Amino acid sequence: MSAHSDDRSGQVDVVLVKAGRTKIRYTGELLADDGTRLAVRAAWAGSGVRDFGFVRFEPGDVFTEHYWRDRWYAIKEVRSAAGTLKGWYCDIARPALLTRRELVVEDLDLDLWRSADGGDVRRLDEDEFAASGLGERDPEAAAAARSALDELESMARGGDFTALLL
Repeated sequence: MSAHSDDRSGQVDVVLVKAGRTKIRYTGELLADDGTRLAVRAAWAGSGVRDFGFVRFEPGDVFTEHYWRDRWYAIKEVRSAAGTLKGWYCDIARPALLTRRELVVEDLDLDLWRSADGGDVRRLDEDEFAASGLGERDPEAAAAARSALDELESMARGGDFTALLL
């Protein structure tokens, strides 16, 4: 942790914005802030179980979330209540913004999943991204989002993915 983490430790509200509206808001513990990357730990904030078919998020799951002020993604390590690593859920998003005790992240619809053993890497929600109209409204943001997804997928398949989180 850096000097930043000492003066910014404590609780923070994570606000996930999608299409200009708050999708979800929850409280987490700010673990680190080095000025570029932030790490937050939070319990599963959804209501009940969310079964994707390849992973289930459920009450008791713990997410260690990594956000960057200079990258177009967030990586969320997912563990069961017993501490078993399920994998990493990655949101393609605009760079994070921390103001006071609020961490705001704009979700751009694209996602990536990497299982704990690295054997299952899958791109998600490309249809939602295409339907969002971001490519027409903000071509530069759309290009950055696609590039971020490609970068994450490459690292998840063969690069040093977990080194991003150190």
